[in-house]
Amino acid sequence: MVRVILLVLLPVALSAAGLKIDHVTVAGADLKKMQASLAAVGIQTVYGGAHSNHATEMALVSFRDGTYLELIAPQPAGDPQAIEKHEWARFMKGNSGPCAWAASEKDLAAEVKRLQAAGIAVSPPVKSGRQRPDGVRLEWETSEIGVDTRGTFFPFLIQDFTLRKQRAFPRGKPVSTDFHGVTRVVIAVKDLDAAFKRYQQAYGAPPPIKQVDKDFEAYLALPGGLPVVLAQPLNEQSWLSSRIRKLGEGPCAFVLGGANASHVKGVSKSRWFSADISWFDPEKLGWFLGFEADGR
Repeated sequence: MVRVILLVLLPVALSAAGLKIDHVTVAGADLKKMQASLAAVGIQTVYGGAHSNHATEMALVSFRDGTYLELIAPQPAGDPQAIEKHEWARFMKGNSGPCAWAASEKDLAAEVKRLQAAGIAVSPPVKSGRQRPDGVRLEWETSEIGVDTRGTFFPFLIQDFTLRKQRAFPRGKPVSTDFHGVTRVVIAVKDLDAAFKRYQQAYGAPPPIKQVDKDFEAYLALPGGLPVVLAQPLNEQSWLSSRIRKLGEGPCAFVLGGANASHVKGVSKSRWFSADISWFDPEKLGWFLGFEADGR
């Protein structure tokens, strides 16, 4: 059975780098079907336009804190070679759901230098953008942290040249006010301790809180001060093991926090890190998403 996980909204103390979720990405083969799946659990999205790479297009749902959830799929008339070469091609082809995440930076060059000084590989900034359906042109640049697939184990970094609110709020306001924002990224990893050491090197994270969840079939670690939870498969037969073998280490669930609408309904509840977890219907959604109501 597919499981949808949401994590407790613990205070997020910013690291020296100020790691802050910009957006999270869900990949699939058909953008309209992905939008319909989110609508089926009560979350509406808006079309955001085609990327300038001639490969992908996106839709999004943005939240009150400015973070947003991006749906990404191949452009119907995209360049087949560009689509095939895209770093998330296998995620899109496999309708794999959680795919990547990005961290917002006001000074990308400074953060690149800080990470390099910490011994972390970082790619040179690359400019990109897209045009919204209303004709507004968006411009930004990104850098990739580490040697993994873009935005999987570590986030990729993004800095805007145009106003960020134009990217996050295509209609001038949050697409959804039912949630405060995206608060956690759950990352499937092969080894908790090894994964934590990499985060500690990059962000100086203090020792994590750990938990075993037999239903999720994982050992879990919540590094203090970072908006991530690391999830190591409980055994080789678990769904997490299967996902890692197929896609490598990377996001396996996303977290929405601050639910305050009575119509937001989960189909079941669990207990993670002393918090009550509500789960969206995995049969309708097809990937891993949950929420916690905290009234923000």
